[in-house]
Amino acid sequence: MISPSRRHCTVELQAVPSRIGQVRRIVSAQLRYWQLDQLIDRAALGVTELLSNVHRHAQPDKSCTVELELRLGRLTVSVHDNDPRLPVLKAADPLETCGRGLALVEAVSENWGAQHLAGVAGKRVWFSLHAGETPAPPPRPVRIRATPQPVPEVVLATVDMPVRIIAAPAATPTAAPG
Repeated sequence: MISPSRRHCTVELQAVPSRIGQVRRIVSAQLRYWQLDQLIDRAALGVTELLSNVHRHAQPDKSCTVELELRLGRLTVSVHDNDPRLPVLKAADPLETCGRGLALVEAVSENWGAQHLAGVAGKRVWFSLHAGETPAPPPRPVRIRATPQPVPEVVLATVDMPVRIIAAPAATPTAAPG
């Protein structure tokens, strides 16, 4: 389910690889719509890393919600899941092939964090990016009136002029060669 508004977008999904790619494209499209093209790469990388963590670690299920919120010149991207365990930023061994996701989120964002959700199971992991001046909201839809407005009547002037018709001469029959 996608429920976008001018400054808020929520996507609910199962954190499986094919859905993670779709959400990355949704985030990119939403940021383009908000005229925040300069944030697309960092936001897409960050949301991919957070969703990959849900896919890899979350229990009991992979259900999650991605939320984008633009407020006061700051974009906050958050992922809510049902696993109460908070992620821990750790230094990865140079030879390890995984374990760098939160370090990437920390590197591309201004701030990040994780917290338990009040009154529900699970947690929220988020990061924020400076968006600069908040761009003007997208234009409102144009409303068209159902009743047509009267159109001023236009009168064309007619001029009486004599018209001379010239008739083409009749074709004269020619004799067939014999």
